[in-house]
Amino acid sequence: MNICGYYPESINEGEGLRAAIFISGCRHYCKGCFSAATWNFNYGEPLTPEREAEIIADIANNPLLSGVSLLGGDPFFSAAEVGAFIDRLRAAAGTVPIWIYSGYTYEELTAPEHAETGSPEYRLLERCQVLVDGRFVEELRDPSLLYRGSSNQRLIDIPKSLSSGEAVLWEPTFSF
Repeated sequence: MNICGYYPESINEGEGLRAAIFISGCRHYCKGCFSAATWNFNYGEPLTPEREAEIIADIANNPLLSGVSLLGGDPFFSAAEVGAFIDRLRAAAGTVPIWIYSGYTYEELTAPEHAETGSPEYRLLERCQVLVDGRFVEELRDPSLLYRGSSNQRLIDIPKSLSSGEAVLWEPTFSF
C-alpha cells in the first residue's frame, strides 16, 4: 500500500485537529476530482513498517489531536491493509477516532454481500466513527459544505448507523 500524503495536523478533513493520511489508489474516477493523481495505486511512497512507525508515533505523541482522517484515493480499495494499519495505530495510541472518506456510499459498503461475509470493506467500516460517503459530482460541487466537496456526499455516524440498520447523519460537536 502506498500513501500519497500525510499531514500531522489538519483542520480540513474532519472535525477538530486531525492527522490526515492519504491512501493511494481509486477506481471511481470522479470527473473534477481535486486529486486525480491519487487514483494511481503506485503514486506516492510505500507505507513501509518504518514509515508507518513514524506516523503512529506522531499521532500517539500529539495530545492535541481529535483523531485521524483517512482519505485518498479511496481507502476502501486497500481495505485489508488500511484496517490492519488502524489496528496497529490503536494498539500503540489507544482509542483513536477515525474519519474515512470514500466514493462508495454507506449503503454500498453495508450491502448484504459485505455485511454477511465480513468483507475487508465492511470490517474497515466497523473500525471507523465517521464516513464521508459518495462520489464527488462536479455538477453538485459546493465549497460551502463542511468536510466534503459535493452536495450528494454525506457525513455518516457509523456506530449509530450500524446499530440502527440505516444511515444516520453525523452531528457536529462544535457549532458553526
